[in-house]
Amino acid sequence: MHDIARFIAGFKRFQQSYFCDEQQLFEQLKTGQQPRVLVIACSDSRVDPAILTDCAPGDLFVVRNIANLVPPYEPDATTHHGVSAALEYAVKHLEVEHVIVMGHGGCGGIHALLHPGRAEQGSEFIGPWVDIAARAREQVYRAMPEADETTRQQACEEAAILVSLENLLSFPWLKAAVDDGRLALHGWYFDLKRGALLSYLPQTGSFEPLVPRCR
Repeated sequence: MHDIARFIAGFKRFQQSYFCDEQQLFEQLKTGQQPRVLVIACSDSRVDPAILTDCAPGDLFVVRNIANLVPPYEPDATTHHGVSAALEYAVKHLEVEHVIVMGHGGCGGIHALLHPGRAEQGSEFIGPWVDIAARAREQVYRAMPEADETTRQQACEEAAILVSLENLLSFPWLKAAVDDGRLALHGWYFDLKRGALLSYLPQTGSFEPLVPRCR
């Protein structure tokens, strides 16, 4: 109950800031949203993208799921497609200009991906979901068979971001927007241990610091 009371107190501060003291922002947002950026982030409680980027309400259209994964384009009427529906809305209707896939260090979903036997014990949904990035796991095990657990974990977290970026391009209308220059894709990695933000650079094929760790 203590946490709930803290959340209510937090909402009161939010209400005071945006509805009492400074009303202009929500006066604009009442009529609709116009975010320029879609962020696909992990559900992990430590990596809220709005907090990490210090954004205000209305700045980001956010999709969060286990391990910040994007499934491939699979149009059918028999399966629910939450992530795909959000992509469609953001790209076709909101006409966002950027899509950021934001992974992070210490991801439990990627840990489950690396240890499929453990993930399947008592789990109905986690194993099949993270298996979207199975080729990231295979790539990492193939490239670094002797690596320690920590190194392999980060390599797989980064590789899974690239899988999601590839899967984004399997959506024909999204790829068309990228090809036309109306949409840009970004792969970001939040190094939770060091407090640094890295970005994937296709030119080097590696993740390089956008914002280095605190000195």
